[in-house]
Amino acid sequence: MRTEVYSWRLSRELKTEVERAARLRRESVSSILEAAVRDWLKKSAAGNEGDEEQQRRLHAEAESCFGTITSGKRDRSENVRARVRARLDRRYGR
Repeated sequence: MRTEVYSWRLSRELKTEVERAARLRRESVSSILEAAVRDWLKKSAAGNEGDEEQQRRLHAEAESCFGTITSGKRDRSENVRARVRARLDRRYGR
């Protein structure tokens, strides 16, 4: 059941074509427009799937780099709090 109203402007030529198609198919103009919009949405969504797949691949590649920055010191990340505090103490004399 259609309950919503949407209004847009068309060129005179396009309006004439839509009305002609509706007459030939013995359908209302609104049903022709609704079918056109649904078709466009399906095609648009299908086009975005490639973008989503590309984003997934890029994220997977980036994920392989997460946490791989190393300094050669195995305990560095475990002792970061103590190291930062010690450095602040040296710099600011706390």
